[in-house]
Amino acid sequence: ELGEIQTHLADLPGITQAAVLIRDDRLIAYYVAEPDAVPDFLLLRTHLPDHMVPSAYVELEALPLTPNGKLDRKALPTPNPAPSSGTYRAPRNPREEVLCTLFGQVLGIDTPIGIDDNFFALGGHSLLGVTLVERLRERGVSIDVRTLFSAPTVASLAAAAGRATVAVPPNLIPTNAVAITPDMLPLVDLSAEEVESVLTQIPGGVSNIADVYPLAPLQEGILFHHLMTAGGGDDVYVLPVVLRFDSRKRFDRFRSALQKVVDRHDILRTAVLWEGIAEPVQVVLRHAEIPVITLRPEPGGTVVERLLAACPPVMDLRTAPLVRLHVTEPDEGQHLHAVLQFHHMIQDHTALSVVLEEVRAILDGRENELPPPLPFREVVAQAHLGVPQEEHEAYFACLLGDVTEPSAPYGVLEVHGDGSGVAQASLPLDSALSGRLREQARRHGTSPATLFHVIWSRVTAATSGRDDVVFGTVLFGRMHAGAGADRIPGLFINTLPVRVRGGSATVAEAVSGMRDQLADLVVHEHAPLSLAQQLSGVPARTPLFTSLLNYRHSQDFDEASGTGTVLEGIELVHAHERTNYPVTVSVDDTGGAFTITAQTAASIDPQAMCELVSVTAEHMVVALESAPGTLLHRVEVLGETERRRLLGEWNDTAVEVGGRGTLHGRFEEQVAATPDACALVFGEERVSYGELNARANR
Repeated sequence: ELGEIQTHLADLPGITQAAVLIRDDRLIAYYVAEPDAVPDFLLLRTHLPDHMVPSAYVELEALPLTPNGKLDRKALPTPNPAPSSGTYRAPRNPREEVLCTLFGQVLGIDTPIGIDDNFFALGGHSLLGVTLVERLRERGVSIDVRTLFSAPTVASLAAAAGRATVAVPPNLIPTNAVAITPDMLPLVDLSAEEVESVLTQIPGGVSNIADVYPLAPLQEGILFHHLMTAGGGDDVYVLPVVLRFDSRKRFDRFRSALQKVVDRHDILRTAVLWEGIAEPVQVVLRHAEIPVITLRPEPGGTVVERLLAACPPVMDLRTAPLVRLHVTEPDEGQHLHAVLQFHHMIQDHTALSVVLEEVRAILDGRENELPPPLPFREVVAQAHLGVPQEEHEAYFACLLGDVTEPSAPYGVLEVHGDGSGVAQASLPLDSALSGRLREQARRHGTSPATLFHVIWSRVTAATSGRDDVVFGTVLFGRMHAGAGADRIPGLFINTLPVRVRGGSATVAEAVSGMRDQLADLVVHEHAPLSLAQQLSGVPARTPLFTSLLNYRHSQDFDEASGTGTVLEGIELVHAHERTNYPVTVSVDDTGGAFTITAQTAASIDPQAMCELVSVTAEHMVVALESAPGTLLHRVEVLGETERRRLLGEWNDTAVEVGGRGTLHGRFEEQVAATPDACALVFGEERVSYGELNARANR
């Protein structure tokens, strides 16, 4: 069969010569290509079964020949193992050499990387993408982040390198300032009167103010929701982390280390002000002490329930730091619990990992090894100056302009709750299914996150009764955040809409379209959600979407259960975020398996939602494996048990119904029983059952 494989290989566009042989139980293809040609080896899969597709490809300037002009098979080089699809082309210039080296370093791959290797097919994801971008910047190579998602190969990244980053104006407030004037604040437009209003709201005034700048997009949304619910209940954005310490001494060392981390980073010493000024600002204090409050929990309930009940679930955003520690007295074994509270205004999931890593370094005596802290103002500047407002407007107007109704699973539209009535359930995805899903992501040149977005679009369509759906996705927010974004604490994530028209799309088309849409969305990761809402056709007081998908990489602790060991002598007992959306589905990727976690409004069963995602994932993978031309809206969302219950128990139309069981029969019964009761009101007229029946008979 080698001759057949060789014939198909030689027929590919751009290939002039080809040879195929078996070496070390591997099927190796050798070829000579036209100048600048990039053959598409995936086309072989349309002509050959999987076992006949080569595992590696080697490009040569010419096939080696024997003295009598025949192919010299012994002279063909043995290729290095290719880590992705098997295609291997060596780097052709210094820039590609740098990229191949960094791919291997960032992804932890020892085997050589070729220029056709795909970052995501090799196991890359958004967090590693930030690291790659940062490493490239350190080497003097600037890349377009969108290319990393839409064409994530070494060759395409090398071709796209060179995009400039935003020049961020410096902080002009001197360390020993005795006055602050508007011209010292280049990132925000404040009058002298507004600056004075800010000064009067900060303890210590001028001497305690290090910087002033506007809010990032998601911070604006959080402030809006905070002000809407002020005084009306819990703050859904106060994030509690319950820790268990093996001694008071351990707690004191932790508190001291955490204070040093707060001292290092401006965002952790930030207050948010909005009174007396035209637009909200965040003010960085030079010093802000973490308050430590003694807890005296009431009896009853679990430890976590008692601790959380004893902690005020609200924070004053005007008072820095937006970090608090509540601690119990030691028990008989000298163990104690503490509740570490952050406000979401200054912290996201990745930022918590950054903070804990720095606390660990300080406790281990490695404080001097920590890199210099980078200001959050860089992030804000990139968000406001990076992509022009007109580009954001054009993108979202095109994506959402004709969307006139929200996509609301189960018809629930309330998106301004405080999260207090939210129910939660988790479901680990079958390990075999997880592996198959990763394989299909690799085969389609994308990440598992893309597949889960398509899966969730199908569930959203099924539960909202729509083929054209919009839902929210949580963006990492660090792709265009500037140098060092991977090690800056703070709120980077953003929530933006994704749209899937599933009526006529096949599953393969849906995956390809989602891959491209997420790549486009990364460019707009700092756009405000309010802007997308305004540019849609949905009425102003109606939410654009009511469900959220959060795909996250969770390797620091068990995200599904919210437990784990974070530092020596310190156990993480509880760490759950709440949501104000009626439906939030989080996909926790631990590098091997996946866990589905659903947080839902009280009227929606979170366990059933997890099962819908799991079943849909199974059927989606089957379709991609065997029938990628299957229409997306034909992918099943119900398991066999649920399908039997729905069709066989709740909607069994085969049951014989007598005359009196029909609608008109029941109506006749009601007429006979209560002929004088009111049956119909029309304007001023009230008609009884008897009169209505008489009119009908006439």
